[in-house]
Amino acid sequence: MKNFKYQNPTKILFGKGQLENLAEEIPSNAKVLLLYGGGSIKKNGIYEQVQEALKPFEVIEFGGIRANPEYSILMQALEIIKSQKISFLLAVGGGSVIDGTKFLSAAAFYKGETPWDLLTQKIASTNALPFGTVLTLPATGSEMNSGAVITRAETKEKLAMGGPALFPKFSILDPQVIRSIPPRQLANGITDAFNHVLEQYITYPVGASLQDRMAESVLQTLIEIAPAVMQDPSDYTAASNFMWSCTMALNGILPLGVPTDWAVHAIGHELTALHGIDHARTLAIIAPSHYRHNFESKKDKLAQYAERVWNITEGTTAAKAQESIVKTEEFFQGLGINTKLSQYTDNYERTAQTIMKRFTERGWTGLGENKNLTPTDVEKIVEMAY
Repeated sequence: MKNFKYQNPTKILFGKGQLENLAEEIPSNAKVLLLYGGGSIKKNGIYEQVQEALKPFEVIEFGGIRANPEYSILMQALEIIKSQKISFLLAVGGGSVIDGTKFLSAAAFYKGETPWDLLTQKIASTNALPFGTVLTLPATGSEMNSGAVITRAETKEKLAMGGPALFPKFSILDPQVIRSIPPRQLANGITDAFNHVLEQYITYPVGASLQDRMAESVLQTLIEIAPAVMQDPSDYTAASNFMWSCTMALNGILPLGVPTDWAVHAIGHELTALHGIDHARTLAIIAPSHYRHNFESKKDKLAQYAERVWNITEGTTAAKAQESIVKTEEFFQGLGINTKLSQYTDNYERTAQTIMKRFTERGWTGLGENKNLTPTDVEKIVEMAY
């Protein structure tokens, strides 16, 4: 097991009715900017609950933060933060709204030339505007971590950022919210969380027994509850386990002391930027090809994954490892998630070459847990996913 440091300051309020405690978590003299997405919270009753809880505060609203939060829209919110002297941000939504809020939190205090530097120069934010979240769509784990991903349409880029100042002060997680989530979004959430775990697990063994078992338990839980969540989102037990699994998948617990990959995400972000494909679905497209291309270096963990998660106990190490990839594809497909790029767009033939060129220009010459995945490797992985 590798050395590690761990600190997660986010306070979690989990369960039914926790939204009633919202006002207690915000500083009493705060001027709040309420941030949300396309307006679904106004249809499912969450908006009214938040408004009631925020009555003690001066509140300004900013809606319209869409999936894959767009830089130009966030810059409009940043102007409000500065002109209105906002002192606290409240994100009410899923990962995109929360990620956008993290960007705004950092950008509010950034003194450089342009806030886009935070992403292109990978500046770790150490000073930021405080914020909290009310989670409405389990998937990304952004409610309990310090990372974010922002899209910029004019340059067709989707880049990550983070820093120790970007943990939410608190996050309210009420599993009842998933009752109003469309099936497509539920499938995306399950797929996203599943791939988050795989990125931290399918690498190589380092003797981190507890971390492996924790990762496997999240994967097993997602597999177990997926049918119930998709069939009946009002099933509170299934919803609770789904929501907490998504949070646990990416709150910093699973990668402690172990190597992590994240090449699947790096490539997947490009598919979203270039073709507008849902984030979770880009991961389902790339992950199987990624594991096949890097089979020899990942074979041992893939075989362990096969045995412990999919109960594949017969055959050679290589055979079990190969079967685990097939099982993973079948799981995504069972959720209605296509796993080939050609199933999403007809304009895919130059995608691999485009991504290879982008990675080369950025100097991304060593991705993956071994830092040896070149842009040429990335090109081959994307071509395999056609």
